[in-house]
Amino acid sequence: MFTNILVALDGSEVSQLALIQAVDQAKIWNAKIHAIFIAETHQFDSFSMDPTFNMETKREMYRILEKVGESILERAEKYCSDKGITIITHMRYGDPGNEIISLAEQEKFDLIVIGSHGKSSIDRLLLGSVSSFVVTRNKAATMVVRG
Repeated sequence: MFTNILVALDGSEVSQLALIQAVDQAKIWNAKIHAIFIAETHQFDSFSMDPTFNMETKREMYRILEKVGESILERAEKYCSDKGITIITHMRYGDPGNEIISLAEQEKFDLIVIGSHGKSSIDRLLLGSVSSFVVTRNKAATMVVRG
């Protein structure tokens, strides 16, 4: 049923649970797994009014986010390798929901596995929810893993 699975990783415990579920599904369906980490660079836009936030500061923040993402994706590769599953990793920059949907459409995934931090409805209203965004805009099946 599923041959091409995308799992979204952010380093949280719930995203690790999502990876575990993605691996389980890959084993059942003999599917490929892709993992995506999104460096949330869109948050830097609001800093442009701050005179202390210069180009070097922005570059340093990008470097930090890249290192975090590389570390998370490397751990996912090791976990999958230990389980006998091949994984293809993707590092993207920007808004997580939009980047997940963009990659999903580009690669034609038939399952997206994403963690949900279980925010309250007030938090979701005020802050938004990546998992809700993906569920409502994604054309493929979506598995939401709660922590």
